[in-house]
Order: sequence, then C-alpha cells, then structure tokens
Amino acid sequence: MSQASFSEAIPGHGRLAVIGAGAWGTALAIQACRAGGEVALWARDPARALAMRTLRTNARHLPGYPLPPELAVTADAREALSGAALAVLAVPTQHLAAVLEELPHLPPCIIVAKGVEATTLRFPLEILAEARAGLSAAVLSGPNFAHEVAGGLPAAAVVASADAGLRAAAIARLGTPGFRLYAGLDPLGVQVAGAAKNVAAIAAGAAIGAGLGENARAAIVTRALAEIARLAVALGGRGDTVAGLAGLGDLMLTCAGASSRNFSLGVALGRGERAEEVLAGRSSVTEGAATAPALLARAAAAGVELPICAAVAGVLKGSVTVQGAMESLLGRPRRAE
Repeated sequence: MSQASFSEAIPGHGRLAVIGAGAWGTALAIQACRAGGEVALWARDPARALAMRTLRTNARHLPGYPLPPELAVTADAREALSGAALAVLAVPTQHLAAVLEELPHLPPCIIVAKGVEATTLRFPLEILAEARAGLSAAVLSGPNFAHEVAGGLPAAAVVASADAGLRAAAIARLGTPGFRLYAGLDPLGVQVAGAAKNVAAIAAGAAIGAGLGENARAAIVTRALAEIARLAVALGGRGDTVAGLAGLGDLMLTCAGASSRNFSLGVALGRGERAEEVLAGRSSVTEGAATAPALLARAAAAGVELPICAAVAGVLKGSVTVQGAMESLLGRPRRAE
C-alpha cells in the first residue's frame, strides 16, 4: 500500500488495539481513549484481563489509574484485533517474537518496546519484520514514564517510520495537546537510543548508589550520549537523532528519574546488592539488564566500542564491582572529546 493510500485508509480516530497490558501498554491505551476512538487492550493472562475489566484498573502494573469506561480489555487476541486499523505492540523486547507467533493477522503496527533481543541481537522492528514480512511499522519512543502519561501530565515522544502515512496516522490516533508527538525519519537511530539509554541508566544509578556523586552521574550521561551516537551512525542511523526526544530526552529522564526501573537497579547494584536478587523481586521488566550484553555484542559486530555498556555488562555478570568498573572507565587512555 502506498503512503498516500495508507493515510486515506486509516482515519486519525479509527479503532486501535494495544497488545500488552503492562504499565506502558495500559498507559497508552488510556492515552488513546483520551485522544478519541475505539480502543481495545489485550492482556495475555485471562485472569488479569478479567480483574482489569472488573476493577477498571491495572492493579499489578499501574495501580491508582482508572481505566476509561470505553476501554475494552480482553485476553482474546482475535477480539482485540478485530477491525483494528492500527496496533500498538507494547510487549517487552525479549518476549516480542513469542507473542507475535500467537497473534492473528496484524494491521500496521506501532512498536513501543525498547531493547535488543538477547538471543538474536535484533531490535524490535527487526523482530517484527522477520515475523511479519512487509508489514508497515513505526517505533514510538521518548522520555515517558507510564504513570505520568496515564495521569495526563504533559509529555512528548517521537514516532519514527519510513512510512509517512503511518507516522501521520499514529500521531493522529495517539497524540493530544498534552501528549505531543513528533514525526521521525530515523527508526533505527530511535531504537538504538531507546536500547542504550536503559543501559546508561543502570550505570548512572550505580554511581549514585555507590556514593560516587553527581559529577560522576553527569559524566556517565554525557559519555553515554557519545556512545549512542557512534553506534547509531555505525548501524546506519543518524547521529542527530540522539539529540532529540528518543536520545537526550529519554536519557535524561531514565538516568535521573526515581521511577526508572533501570536507574533503581543501578542504585541497588551500587549499594552492593546482587542483580539476580533485585530482578527476582520485580513484577515489571527492567530492559537494560538483558540489553547490556546484547547491545555490546551488536556493537562489537559493527566495530564500535561501548565502554560504559561494557562496564554495566560486567557488573551485571558479577565479573567486576561498581568501584572496579568506574576505575576502569577513568583509567582509559586520554583522548579528545
């Protein structure tokens, strides 16, 4: 389908299906209702779908934020996707391939997952392209905490795709004055930034948890931005993408916000806690933990060095302490910025 006909075929307020009832999927379903139009939210667990329909809230992942009465919640993927003109794939990257195998025919998709698949080193759009060849897709990313979007607080994000019609439809279907969406032309760069910022947040949190100070955190964030830009360009993306919402914006939020799961994991590591124990006590996915070694491998294949990512991967593995990782970073050969 051409871009022009795509725009005509998908009205701005057509039916939208959100696949995945975690915190972010639920928040985007609430936001989609706010934008207007019919919305369905798919929860994989029938018991959880029933509880959400009954209680009109996602008590496990987004407590305290009521579901709009017009939002349909179901555990039946066919029901959720029936008649949908657009689908939002809000499934964690590590589970995306498995979920795609369960889903029936999909309309054009907006992926909101961030990370790199640990076993194949694929980004989310690459996973989708292999599972559903030829399907038009976009990626939505930016500095967004789910509970703030659910609560209607001001936020912005970028919708990146090679398909101009899909970009326009996604912005029309999800955007409101309080949730400002920008069109992006670099889906690869957006995905690189979305994956790498989670790893950087673990490093930033570890610095704070270990008592290394705000100077250390600022240095980590700044140098992480340089790493992201190098990798994005090496993989075929655009360096200026990292200066936007998906790069600098998301990096700032994730490396400083107390609500960041990746930052809080880093804080725990900095205090001497073990990654396995911290992650075992969580009900939500901490994307950076699985992404760090996968992103490092993807970068190595492209001939790109990621010192901060390597340090985080070592700390997560237990092969180096936070203090040792910081000393290794500070001891690297001097170079021009």
